[in-house]
Amino acid sequence: MQKEIKIVGICGSLRKDSYNMKILKSVGNLLPDNLEINIAEIAELPMYNEDLDIPDNLPQAVVEFVNILKNADGFVIISPEYNYAVPSVLKNALDWASRSKDLPLSGKPVSIMGATPGMSGTARMQVQLQSLCVMLNMQPIAKPDVLINAVHTKFDANGNFIDEQGKQHIIKNLENLVRLILTNKK
Repeated sequence: MQKEIKIVGICGSLRKDSYNMKILKSVGNLLPDNLEINIAEIAELPMYNEDLDIPDNLPQAVVEFVNILKNADGFVIISPEYNYAVPSVLKNALDWASRSKDLPLSGKPVSIMGATPGMSGTARMQVQLQSLCVMLNMQPIAKPDVLINAVHTKFDANGNFIDEQGKQHIIKNLENLVRLILTNKK
């Protein structure tokens, strides 16, 4: 059976053992059968520089990143919060995508999530990211919030995400994402 809805996941952390990436990978297990999730890597993207933004001669990492985004029906962005803000690597990735002539983000729904060892659960980062997504003509899913605090306590010894309340918020958020995607496909 071919997957009907294509979701692209983007993680705002480059850390090798990122909690946010672990959660993003577990999202695939929480999706209905008719959905597929692909993770777009952002580690190889150069810092945005207009001198590199040459339409027929873009850096290969940018071309590959934009091609993955173009095929998406919607997005899941999960990120830590750095200094009360969106991490620069995530902002850089969105800057590259927004400069593409194809506008691969425009008009598409996006689920925003975040996890942190701290107590705020990435609330401040998410407010900034929602504003940025609106500016990029994306459709952020507003509820329920997925703000996972004390994330370092929410994995078992095998690295499995075991926060049942967090999983329920993720599932409900994804259901709202899917509903908006299906509405847009009509």
